[in-house]
Amino acid sequence: MKNRSSSIIGSILAALAIIAVLVIGVMMFGAKLGLWQPIVGFGLVRNYMNPIAYAVLGLGILGVIYYLVVKSRCGLGKSLFTAVVGIALLAPTIYGKINPPVRVPPIHDITTDTINPPLFQVLDESREGARNTLVYGDSEVAAFQQQAYPDIAPIFSDKSTQASFQEALRVAKEMGWEMVAEDQNALRFEASAKTSVYQFVDDVVVVVSSVEGQSRVDIRSVSRIGRGDRGVNAERIRTFISLFNK
Repeated sequence: MKNRSSSIIGSILAALAIIAVLVIGVMMFGAKLGLWQPIVGFGLVRNYMNPIAYAVLGLGILGVIYYLVVKSRCGLGKSLFTAVVGIALLAPTIYGKINPPVRVPPIHDITTDTINPPLFQVLDESREGARNTLVYGDSEVAAFQQQAYPDIAPIFSDKSTQASFQEALRVAKEMGWEMVAEDQNALRFEASAKTSVYQFVDDVVVVVSSVEGQSRVDIRSVSRIGRGDRGVNAERIRTFISLFNK
């Protein structure tokens, strides 16, 4: 009877660990499920994920200590499971401490052409949930980008402009962008892209032009909210360039 009672404690701890995982999962993917706006889920995870993880880990450790003191194996495995779940939930924080993320400038508008950035002609300030403007910033923004992302540059191709435009469209669709406007004659399109976890929406414009017998492809990616973007827009452009050049 005592062993059975002890095992119940372990079961409760394991159940709490599972509930914690489900709660954090809902926080992270709530926007994808249509429960709230991306910024809400981001805020919930930032404020509550670590406290929940520490609580789960602490309960798991207490459970392990308890079962070692009473010298009972019943529930010990479940307590260990609870502690492991706590450590797993803390993994992003632990990894961040071991490998601090590269600091990026507080900008959210990245382009392959900082002198004459591609302009949005269809998407405008009325786009849903937008707090950032589509008007390109001043020379300071360009300087920040060139310092942080010196590799972001236009694509030059020997393909015809029309072939380059079609390839750009193919890459955009492969990356899962949602087309907003497409102009075959002007060789330009606008689209929206979502981040994989929190579903933040960013706006993208791609323009193809002819320069000295080559096709030039310029991309611009702008976050709808947030002063900074944690490098997301630059990484999106890098991925686009890599897929285009394959």
